[in-house]
Amino acid sequence: MARSDVVATYSIAACDPEAEQWGVAVQSRFLAVGSVVPWAEPHVGAIATQSYANPRYGPDGLALLREGRSAEEVIEALTSADEGRAERQVGVVDRNGHAATFTGEGCHEWAGGRSGECYAAQGNILVSAATVDALAVTFESNAHLELAERLIECLAAAQAAGGDRRGQQSASLLIVQKDEGYAKLSDTVVDLRVDDHERPIAELRRLFSLHQELFGATPQEDWLDVDERLADELRDRLRKLGYTDGLDNAFANWAGAANLEERIDGISRIDPIVLEALRKESA
Repeated sequence: MARSDVVATYSIAACDPEAEQWGVAVQSRFLAVGSVVPWAEPHVGAIATQSYANPRYGPDGLALLREGRSAEEVIEALTSADEGRAERQVGVVDRNGHAATFTGEGCHEWAGGRSGECYAAQGNILVSAATVDALAVTFESNAHLELAERLIECLAAAQAAGGDRRGQQSASLLIVQKDEGYAKLSDTVVDLRVDDHERPIAELRRLFSLHQELFGATPQEDWLDVDERLADELRDRLRKLGYTDGLDNAFANWAGAANLEERIDGISRIDPIVLEALRKESA
């Protein structure tokens, strides 16, 4: 088997049992790391495969998790059947939040991992063990955050602790949850990739902020009632932008063009994020 040089990488595979979400965050001195390392499936688990990565660890590992194997059993099955295991690194979190991490003895120093409840953190070609420690400590101390934000904070803390010895290039964030992705017809809640950037984690954070603006959910109790005065304002602003086909149609057409269709529900009430976007665009 030809080896794939996904080296100089640190990652965390994790889950939030209450939210029923699984995910992976990763940063690497490697082009488009998100195309190889992260794998996840709702109610099944999450996997990060790296170092001289074996990409088959992703789909094959998820298949084993789907059978009900534990994180430890999956790693044992994957590595024992792999002649290149000495140069592999993999982290697995199963459906129950049990986690395990593996670092082959041939991985470039510093290389290693830590696992705990609901997470597996690992890295190779790092400045020191402090990078992986930062992944673990940050995850453990930020249970109040949603999983996506929590994992971005983990990457940022790991980089601040030293990161990988060769610098930065790409980063990725993958979060899955059953039927909670786009239009409630997908399991992929977040799939953001920074393929080549001087500061990939900062860029990943910026993209996540944009993602939340377009696809996030404001609690219904925070939505605004569209009274007569607000309806008049909406008509005026939509007219300025060229949308004149009745308030309902004009609003829906504008929201679709602005990629905000996931944040509207008729015109009797309005998400304040959507209102702010309309005001900004029509100012």
